[in-house]
Amino acid sequence: MEMPVIKNVHGSTVDLLGEAIVAGRYAVDGVIPPEPTLCAELGVSRTVVREAIKSLVAKGLVHTGPKVGTRVLPSEQWNWFDPDVVAWQSKVGLSHEFVRDLQELRRVVEPAAVKLAAQRATAEDLAGIEQAFAGMKLAVTKGGDYITHDLRFHQGLLRASHNRMLVQMSKALSALLRTSFEISTSKKDGPRHSLPLHREVLDAVLARDPERAERAILVLIDGAHEDMAHVLAARRRLPRLDRPGSRLKARAG
Repeated sequence: MEMPVIKNVHGSTVDLLGEAIVAGRYAVDGVIPPEPTLCAELGVSRTVVREAIKSLVAKGLVHTGPKVGTRVLPSEQWNWFDPDVVAWQSKVGLSHEFVRDLQELRRVVEPAAVKLAAQRATAEDLAGIEQAFAGMKLAVTKGGDYITHDLRFHQGLLRASHNRMLVQMSKALSALLRTSFEISTSKKDGPRHSLPLHREVLDAVLARDPERAERAILVLIDGAHEDMAHVLAARRRLPRLDRPGSRLKARAG
């Protein structure tokens, strides 16, 4: 099990303010409370607040200026490739628009990454993806944490592209992948049915066949899109990503 990251005072303050902004507790173009007020509310020094605001400026959430204070920017200007911004949105709740944007990004990025992985994956890359698949298969047959292994499978494919830009995008995509896997896992026999589709992707990469790998990953992505669309249309609550993932039960017999 992966241990949670314990942040320092600066990181915790950035998280508190960032989450408040993403949750809408400060209105767009509204002014964030001045430093003395934030210091009192958060129990930190002016230096910590000042540095936290600088971090939020860098992430595109706020801007500062003389005589205007610190104002919240529209979400269109936020840096959605920043893992913190994605984490804050995931924690306060994934909106339908956010999931749609990530789904469209996934359909553009992941097939391209898998095609490159089929050409560039090293023996170490392939071993890691094989290990992730083995973990998925074990969870299906014996029960356990399927979602973590599924996430490692897809992240391994992105890393195997050996394209630094695509690897950076994987951090933003992780929120969608986790949501998608939670939904698929909740479906009866969802993981068991998707296992051979994952195997086909892996076999295509092992065979160094980029076109076959692209076709295989698109089958997976489009299936996940259908699952997601069904959940969104039914207006069911999306999974909370700040909680442990669902675990599969062992199959009877």
